[in-house]
Amino acid sequence: MQTYDLGRVVFWMIGALLSFSAMAVSIRGLAGTLSVFEILAIRSGLGILILVVLGARSGMLRKSLITRRFGMHLVRNSLHFGGQYAWASAVLLLPLATVFALEFTAPAWTALLAAPLLGERLTPSRIAAIVLGIAGVLIILRPGLESFRPAALLVLVAAVGFAATTISTKMLITTETTFAVVLWMNILQLPMALVASDLFFPAKLAMQHLPAVLGVGISGLSAHYCLTNAFRSGDATVVVTIDFLRIPLIAVVGWWLYGEPLDVFVFVGAAVIIGGVLWNLRVEARRPPIDPPATSGQADAKVGN
Repeated sequence: MQTYDLGRVVFWMIGALLSFSAMAVSIRGLAGTLSVFEILAIRSGLGILILVVLGARSGMLRKSLITRRFGMHLVRNSLHFGGQYAWASAVLLLPLATVFALEFTAPAWTALLAAPLLGERLTPSRIAAIVLGIAGVLIILRPGLESFRPAALLVLVAAVGFAATTISTKMLITTETTFAVVLWMNILQLPMALVASDLFFPAKLAMQHLPAVLGVGISGLSAHYCLTNAFRSGDATVVVTIDFLRIPLIAVVGWWLYGEPLDVFVFVGAAVIIGGVLWNLRVEARRPPIDPPATSGQADAKVGN
């Protein structure tokens, strides 16, 4: 287990928590004016602008644009775009706490997909994380009861899409830099979003939409930048434990801004999912690093939205 600076971890995780929450609120702020595709186009367009400026100043831009693995980038971003679309759609249809709680099943799906695609072993702790993840989902969704919302299935589709994105990311980073992966993500996903968008959709925006536009464009990059730095600064168990504070934080945001009820079943189900992830993380931290630690430790599983 690596040594870590707890203050630095907390600093970066505060940035990540605020960024993920800002993304959800910004999507809702634009939903009455723009379609989900148009919102995603804004995210990718502003992401490209920010990355081009940063890449040009650091000298990484030209090198990152040269790739021999365009096909893998295309596969990864098709999966990620589908997951993003499902997640953003769910944000507009479900209480925010439900969306965020179900999204935390992504690590379980990652472990399940890593076995056939990456040849990683399904250890007892990984199987337990998958089983507890499914149990948590059933508690949150309560299938068969009147409270079941079919739109919640969109979040599960998004979580599986994010898990598949994590697997393809692990395949890419053997030859590609993190900057290149993120740059190509925005470059490829922009035309995917524009295909189903009104090409003149920026004309729909007014000055009152500026905070939401900036929120969508900046929070997607800042969330993962902060999360990555948190993982660099401390143990995965510490980082992921703090990351779970996203659920009560977004529940309070949903209650405060939108009057969403605080559903006890969401918190109970989230606790079951969290228990499985933390159990697996602790077991993985104690065993020799036979497999690459990011997937087995589930540190990369939150690359999704």
